[in-house]
Amino acid sequence: MSLKSLNRSGWQRVGIEGPESVASHSWGMSALALRLCPENLDLSKVLSLCIIHDIPEIIVGDLTPEDDCTNKAKDEHIAMTQIAPQWLDLFEEYEAGETAEAKFVKQIDKLDMALQAIVYRTERGIDTSQFIESARAKITDPSLLSLFD
Repeated sequence: MSLKSLNRSGWQRVGIEGPESVASHSWGMSALALRLCPENLDLSKVLSLCIIHDIPEIIVGDLTPEDDCTNKAKDEHIAMTQIAPQWLDLFEEYEAGETAEAKFVKQIDKLDMALQAIVYRTERGIDTSQFIESARAKITDPSLLSLFD
């Protein structure tokens, strides 16, 4: 499985045919990061985190809150070790969410989801409010929140 051919499962759950791939999502996050990254953050690190954050999904799949995520962190760590051990430190930084860059990327992750939900709602007439509200609940940066209001 490749991230280019792995569809985002949350979109499939709500009946969106031909949804974006995980790779498309990572690209969307990267584009948002290029445009919105605060000057005080390391843009190279931010972009690296955007690109690698979903690599374990090649093995574990695109899990959503509706899935059994009991062992998600462990399974993703093992998968990252197998696929790209050279980027394990970056993946662990993202997962820990403690650095300013990781905190920003986690919010960009939710922002990209919300913006894609707006696209699907507008173009396909599908109720994607659960995705928008989920993002709104997790994004704390007011300037990022204002982008989908």
